[in-house]
Amino acid sequence: MNAPAAAPVSLRNLPFEMDGGAAARAAIGLIVLASDQSMEPEFSDILRLDGVAVFHSRIRNDNQITPETLAAMEGRLKDTADLLVPGAPLDVIGFGCTSASMVIGEETVAERIRESRPEVKVTTPITAAFAAFRALDCRRIALLTPYRDDVNEHIRGYVEARGVSVPVMASFNEPDDRHVARIRVEDVRRAAIDLGRRDDVDSIFISCTNVRAAAVIAEIEAEIGKPVTSSNHALAWHCLRLAGVEDRLDGWGALYRKALA
Repeated sequence: MNAPAAAPVSLRNLPFEMDGGAAARAAIGLIVLASDQSMEPEFSDILRLDGVAVFHSRIRNDNQITPETLAAMEGRLKDTADLLVPGAPLDVIGFGCTSASMVIGEETVAERIRESRPEVKVTTPITAAFAAFRALDCRRIALLTPYRDDVNEHIRGYVEARGVSVPVMASFNEPDDRHVARIRVEDVRRAAIDLGRRDDVDSIFISCTNVRAAAVIAEIEAEIGKPVTSSNHALAWHCLRLAGVEDRLDGWGALYRKALA
């Protein structure tokens, strides 16, 4: 038995007007690692602001985090950026990998992304972290990471070469990104507090976008009396500020009360 014919559209060309859409205040693009399970939830938790929209594109990567697998992402950046709301304006694009940003180089990451979006501001977790250090006047940071030793050595050298002292560094030493995403927040919190109690550091940076930390940063700060940030925490703040959003957000620690230095 044949189905009845669909009724014709009886009301066409309805009148409408356009507003600024979901991104009336700021349009933020994020390039997220294919293996990442933490970045999008943390950004969603932090950036609950009317008119601020975050658009995601996933970049293929290896689950094993090594200098070689991190470097391999450079050639995929342009094509991944192409998928971020093509033809629609973006205020800023963040590349969501801290260690790859240092292995590839922040400037090179920006160049590859601007091959697709030449007009856009670009940031990375380590770019955002340095901006956070300046805003918070942090000069002697404790680094907490999940990485294996060769990646850790590269990161420490990268940070110190740019004028920030790293008196102490601690790592969970887990090379599989799928496991990094499941490191308990309580274990991250405890490790950060232990590091932050040292007299030779004035702040803490928790590296890796797959490490869940944003929700406990204010709690860690209250415990140690020093500023704390993480890859996602710093990157979300930097994206906001680069997009011209100056709102002070309660509950997310000292950084979210700061403007760009």
